[in-house]
Amino acid sequence: MSIRYERLGEEVKKTLSEIIREMKDPRISDMTTVASVELTNDLKYAKVKVSVYDKDDEARKASVAALNGASGFIAREVGRRMEIRALPKFTFLLDESIEYSVYISKIIDEINKKDNNQ
Repeated sequence: MSIRYERLGEEVKKTLSEIIREMKDPRISDMTTVASVELTNDLKYAKVKVSVYDKDDEARKASVAALNGASGFIAREVGRRMEIRALPKFTFLLDESIEYSVYISKIIDEINKKDNNQ
């Protein structure tokens, strides 16, 4: 991927983060962050991985579903704020990497506690 697309992806990521934070939809968790944005070379599609930090798996899925439902509004806002002509179609996916790293961290902490108690 060229540097231009990487830069554009980072700008889209920042703009998406602002828009999601400002949205008033109660289905979207307050702990929703944009983890990454992958743009196609023709800029027609964007795969957005979002991380939702919530203990309830249904709440995480509901947040992603709400974002996908609002993708048209989000695309218009991105176009308005970034002043770009070609708006990509956004697809939001749940990024599980943060939850996985928290899980691994807990396992490591438990192992360390067992080692310290012996």
